Amino acid sequence: MPGWTRLLRAYGEGERAGYVDFFWRVQSLNFVMNDASSKQTSPRKLIIAIDGPAGAGKSTIASRLARKLGYVNLESGAMYRALALKAIDRDISFDDEAALVKLARGSRIQLEPTIGGNRTLLDGHDVSSRIRERDVTEAASRVSVHPAVREWMVAKQREMGAGGGVVMEGRDIGTKVFPDADLKIFLDADPVVREQRRMQQQKIKGEVAANVAAELRERDRRDRTRAASPLVAAGDAVVIDSTKLSENDVLARVEKLVAEKLPG
Repeated sequence: MPGWTRLLRAYGEGERAGYVDFFWRVQSLNFVMNDASSKQTSPRKLIIAIDGPAGAGKSTIASRLARKLGYVNLESGAMYRALALKAIDRDISFDDEAALVKLARGSRIQLEPTIGGNRTLLDGHDVSSRIRERDVTEAASRVSVHPAVREWMVAKQREMGAGGGVVMEGRDIGTKVFPDADLKIFLDADPVVREQRRMQQQKIKGEVAANVAAELRERDRRDRTRAASPLVAAGDAVVIDSTKLSENDVLARVEKLVAEKLPG
């Protein structure tokens, strides 16, 4: 039955029942629905940057926030890890900047959102688990210090997040990748607390834990002192110290900041 025929029949039934305005309400609704594509525009989606040192909790917060907002969570660290893994597999020195840039240009690094978090694909292969292993973590820290490598990564990250609707976490997102991000957060915590969190996360103790703590301190040093995009809070970033906060507490604070930025 054609749409208007149904409406006219509804109108007749409505009139007999004494609801004369029924037709006009339905007609108005029909107009609004049909005209939505030309009259309504979707609210602009934000670009949210979350920076901070290792163990501050930024990856977890970024992932949970993105799921709640329906945004894409772009892990810049996963991209560096993927490149580092390829360097390991190809036996390329972490100190050879030119070779690493050439390797990057010939690589296809993809982040695929899933319910459980991002899948990291390197040249079509799922390396999500492999890039979290200790040797890759250490290699990524060394690969990321090179200015030319970072320049290539920044260009790719800007492409991925240019349309908005993204939560991107890393160490130079608010200062370098998206200096005009709608919301910048710098998530920090006491170094000892960050070390303890990393040990709990990896379920390690004893000598292995001591080695991980030492690696974390060395990574902090490299991140904060590198010449290209050192780890530092952007001037307009909101700094959140998570030392004494639970994961839910941090998320609640971030969500409040996001709500203040959302249109309407």
